[in-house]
Amino acid sequence: MTRKARAGRKASTAPRRRSATRDGGRALSRERIAAAAMALVDRDGLAKLSTRRLGEVLGCEAMSIYHHFPSKAHLMDALVDLMLADARVVMQPQWDWRERLRRAAHGFRAMALKHPAFFPFFAVHRLNTPAGVAYIDGIIGILREAGFSDREAAIYFRELGYYLTGAALDETAGYARGPSSAEPVSNETIAASFSHLAAAAPYFQPAHFDATFETGLEILLAGIERSGPRRD
Repeated sequence: MTRKARAGRKASTAPRRRSATRDGGRALSRERIAAAAMALVDRDGLAKLSTRRLGEVLGCEAMSIYHHFPSKAHLMDALVDLMLADARVVMQPQWDWRERLRRAAHGFRAMALKHPAFFPFFAVHRLNTPAGVAYIDGIIGILREAGFSDREAAIYFRELGYYLTGAALDETAGYARGPSSAEPVSNETIAASFSHLAAAAPYFQPAHFDATFETGLEILLAGIERSGPRRD
């Protein structure tokens, strides 16, 4: 065999070896990249997400990721869509509008608790991807089918969003994990001088989060039910 022929054979096989190494032996896809990115955020936090780190996890070069997502913003949109998929609830025909909203609210909260490191980003991200628009349309549709006007449906959608986003932020990244004052009031001072807070304090703990969420949600649904025209 001539040297030229051997060189040609080496040239024909080398790209395949590099591709297998670059992709970690598995073909890259948008779905695989997004799932790996979410797992990385879940484990290490959003600040640690970069195409370089993601490439290390996937066993590929960072540039390989850009073949599927032309920018990090596109990747973040894909992660938002993954969150929406986790929040989605299959609505059953026997459920009335109250039960549908109730189930949707539980789906939203479960999504936030499943991905607490990503939720603060999700909470302020405009849901204007196709999946986000479809999600919003579905919730508004529940209210419209219940007989509420376009105006009422918009208002109640916003109110539900206020409650769910605030509750989820508080549970995943909120008050207890936020910055503290330079010289916080001691528990001893609270017990001695602020009796109402001291008595209520045990019910601020995570063991009571479920009951608190349920109470607030039922108050909100009851208020919507009392508020205006609808049909069952």
